[in-house]
Amino acid sequence: MDACDTRTSAYKNGKTFAQCREIAESMNPSFKEHIEKNGKVLWTEILAKVDHDELIYKLTLKYLRQDGYDIGNNKVPEVKKFIS
Repeated sequence: MDACDTRTSAYKNGKTFAQCREIAESMNPSFKEHIEKNGKVLWTEILAKVDHDELIYKLTLKYLRQDGYDIGNNKVPEVKKFIS
């Protein structure tokens, strides 16, 4: 029985997972700049900017969290800097 090779599976618009990761990482500097300027960025703004590609959206949130941002939750759907 043949199995799908997960490393080459196509996601939205035929992109591989590695390409989606690169796109998400390349978009994060603009989101960080927006957060610095405005104090926060809404989840809906991120979703619109990534053209409603769910995988890139989730990876973007993951990388923002890894970089020390508070990505919020379903009651506070916004990304902002941690207040320490």
